[in-house]
Amino acid sequence: MVSPNAGSKMMIQSYKHNGQLHRIWKNSVVLKGTESVIIGANDRTKVIESDGHSWMTREPAICYFDAKHWFNIIGMLRDDGIYYYCNLSSPFVYDEEVDSLKYIDYDLDVKVFPDMTFNLLDEDEYEENKALMKYPEEIHRILYQQLEVLIHWIRQGKGPFSPGFVDDWYEMYLTYH
Repeated sequence: MVSPNAGSKMMIQSYKHNGQLHRIWKNSVVLKGTESVIIGANDRTKVIESDGHSWMTREPAICYFDAKHWFNIIGMLRDDGIYYYCNLSSPFVYDEEVDSLKYIDYDLDVKVFPDMTFNLLDEDEYEENKALMKYPEEIHRILYQQLEVLIHWIRQGKGPFSPGFVDDWYEMYLTYH
């Protein structure tokens, strides 16, 4: 698998299980690109929803994507601390022809606050889409197993939740920006 080069720009494309495009983040800077991990950053980037509606992100964000785990993690730098938004999703694939990172969003999200407390979000949306799009039972098992891994990472301060991770990558982003 090909990976993007640090300093290059990429688009992030989120899809639903049925193949429908869900959301696009237009311009993210690649900070690290390997076959197993891509770390990107953006600040006030345009986001386009599947219905064509667009909006701008409000703060700098460090985005962590892993080819082995069924989640991705966005660390948002706000005045009162780092907030994380974690999407339960398929592992990423990188499409070099269009400089785009792609994944399937599986509805469940975890919001993590600066004090590392967290909330599971969108369980109703997950149950609705699971029935509507006929998520296989294997996907359901994987997602809940990976949710446990994600919660372990949060509680243990692992990966993007480790002290300094987001701040250090943000400093790297500033060298490109």
